[in-house]
Amino acid sequence: MTSALAILRDVFGYPAFRGAQAEIIDHVGSGGDALVLMPTGGGKSLCYQIPALLRPGCAIVVSPLIALMQDQVDALTQLGVKAACLNSTLDWREAQSIEQQMFAGQIDLVYIAPERLLVDRTLSMIDALYEAGKLALFAIDEAHCVSQWGHDFRPEYLQLSTLHERYPNVPRIALTATADKATQNEMLVRLGLTAARVFLSSFDRPNIRYTVVEKDNAKKQLLGFLAGRKGQAGIVYCLSRKKVEETAEWLSAQGYPALPYHAGLPAPTRAANQRRFLREEGLVMCATIAFGMGIDKPDVRFVAHLDLPKSIEAYYQETGRAGRDGEPAEAWMAYGMQDVALQHARIAESGAGEGQKILEAQRLTALLSYCEAPRCRRQVLLNYFAEERDPCGNCDVCIEPPELWDGTQAAQKALSAIFRTGMRFGVTHLTDILRGKATDKIKQWNHDQLPTFGVGADLDDHGWKSVFRQLAAAGLVHVDMAEHGALQLTDAAREVLKGQRNVQLRRPAKRKSSSSSRSSAVVHSELSAADEVLFQLLRSWRSDTAKEQAVPAYVILHDKTLRELAEVRPTSHGMLAGITGMGSAKIEHYGAELLDLIRNEG
Repeated sequence: MTSALAILRDVFGYPAFRGAQAEIIDHVGSGGDALVLMPTGGGKSLCYQIPALLRPGCAIVVSPLIALMQDQVDALTQLGVKAACLNSTLDWREAQSIEQQMFAGQIDLVYIAPERLLVDRTLSMIDALYEAGKLALFAIDEAHCVSQWGHDFRPEYLQLSTLHERYPNVPRIALTATADKATQNEMLVRLGLTAARVFLSSFDRPNIRYTVVEKDNAKKQLLGFLAGRKGQAGIVYCLSRKKVEETAEWLSAQGYPALPYHAGLPAPTRAANQRRFLREEGLVMCATIAFGMGIDKPDVRFVAHLDLPKSIEAYYQETGRAGRDGEPAEAWMAYGMQDVALQHARIAESGAGEGQKILEAQRLTALLSYCEAPRCRRQVLLNYFAEERDPCGNCDVCIEPPELWDGTQAAQKALSAIFRTGMRFGVTHLTDILRGKATDKIKQWNHDQLPTFGVGADLDDHGWKSVFRQLAAAGLVHVDMAEHGALQLTDAAREVLKGQRNVQLRRPAKRKSSSSSRSSAVVHSELSAADEVLFQLLRSWRSDTAKEQAVPAYVILHDKTLRELAEVRPTSHGMLAGITGMGSAKIEHYGAELLDLIRNEG
């Protein structure tokens, strides 16, 4: 019997398993159920693809991503794996042909949407496969879609527990890239996996550099961040559809080709823009959270947030779309007080019950603590997922540690100003009071007569904005959008006002020009000048090959593989087999061309 390691090397072209992959594959291959939590780019797909090839029959992969199924099938076909998808893009003849191939043992994996899986006709077909002993396993991808309070919730996922009841002897593996403890428990219960083994990998993505900046002029700051990144693929997340379209248009005008993506666009436009992003190189996708789940593009070099995500879990998931190939990537975010207010409003206006609103508020507070963290961002991020680690050296806080100061008095002044004005005013008005600015509005409300008027002249506007933002992050202040962004004290503020609790604050970052403030551009492992020439030739060959076959470039070969080819310069098919990502089918398809190209360049 072919071993899992032999399949890994021969079919997928990887020399060894990573992390818990071997253990998961052995468990599922032996008929066990599993819940797998593994970071994006960690090799989740292999955890069901290899057991599917080891076990007799056809594996059924439940995926919510009809638009991406064909790309996943194309990638497997390139590896010599017999794969297909069953979805609404097929006519009945094509669907019938695939079903016949499943019974004939001519297909190893079939990707299917949960809506299609749960119709009577499909279940009857799977019943027949089961009775014939031709059902290898069920893989439930993007399993967090079962969480009713996640932004990727799919109601059909709630019915997938029927798989265990209907096919008790068929192993199931549910997979996701991120889930906090509450979502993990929800997946186990709702998918009927309470007896399954849970495989929890480290959530760390060491190749991603994390940076958070105080929002000032967000577009200008984004442009500064993008300097030196022309030609790189990236994603820019915005909160509103209007902002998505404006940002895409603006970036294109600045010389960064960009496309919009949000749920309000016509479905054909969304699909076309997604296809272009996946298949063309160097495009930027400006999107709402409607975009991203299951995006398998390995060479996304950056993910930027122009608005605050709703939780650390959402932030981790969205930033995780960068650097799936393991090469250096960046997660950059600009955030300000208005973002905090909008997210508080989102929670208040949601139809959730009180308990769920409290949970959502806690998740938002955790994200704000991350944004204002005076210590390593990766430590804060991983602590949320119950992981401990040393400072990473690859985030803005580690690279340029912030200056901390005893902000207890400043906090007391700010909180007092909020209290004495009846908790009805926003940051700008409160800052004017503290700095002693007798504006018409201040005089109108007689706020120039308050004891707090002018007591904060030691800080400028920028400094007080930073104080108020950090007080919100610390849970001492609540932003009420129903009162036009008015700041209100929380119960925790009493201890500070009474002098029973000290407050440590970060000094606000000095505002720099966009050119000096941008973090260093992503640097890959250096190639020699000659190797760089060959690498670019290989990329050009890959681009032409991908166009000929109408598939994304990464489906042919990853950048990492091309880089290794340029460095090693193999001279035989045997040497090609030692290159990461060069399985036997790819050597058979492209080996002669690659060797000729390398030989002629040499």
